Amino acid sequence: MSKEKITIYIKPTCTTCRKVLKILRETETDFDSVNYFEQPLTKKTLTKLINSLGIPPRDLLRKNESTYKELGLSKSELSDSEIIGLMVKHPDLLQRPIVVKGGKVVLARPAQEIEKLL
Repeated sequence: MSKEKITIYIKPTCTTCRKVLKILRETETDFDSVNYFEQPLTKKTLTKLINSLGIPPRDLLRKNESTYKELGLSKSELSDSEIIGLMVKHPDLLQRPIVVKGGKVVLARPAQEIEKLL
């Protein structure tokens, strides 16, 4: 097993985040967790994570969040940069958890996606 440490970006009250944390503990995997509500992601960091995921920023939006609806994002013609800026400003908009190991990044939804990094 690789000794590279995993970093997981979480919201502690998120059920999927808690499932991934449980998998990491059960497999005795060394990891750091970052509550991005307490330690907000910078636009630069979030852009790098999204680029590593290989998806457009819009695909990382939580479309059922009230903030998404309040901001009218379903009808919006925002640029990728503007979408990332809104995710930094409103972290509830981010799909989670985002897990990083070395140069690999996965969105662990469902939680079993974490196995790609173990």
